[in-house]
Amino acid sequence: MSNSKLIICFLLSFFLAASLAGCAGGAKHESTGEYLDDSVLTTKVKTSILGDSKLKLLQINVETYKGVVQLSGFVASKSAADKAVELA
Repeated sequence: MSNSKLIICFLLSFFLAASLAGCAGGAKHESTGEYLDDSVLTTKVKTSILGDSKLKLLQINVETYKGVVQLSGFVASKSAADKAVELA
């Protein structure tokens, strides 16, 4: 194998490895798969809350990070907050 082909193969391998490493998660960062899973989970919780006639008019924000759902916002009563938690 010539030197130029060897160098090209090395550079392609390096960039491929660097690209894949960029998708990995860490203690403070989600991996691509975790991000997608969290997006799906957030959508399911929001859909569940919007499907409840008593909660859909309230301001409830849903965020998910590494599988943990966080609800925030304002509700009219403790029973509405409890219902939102139950649906989540």
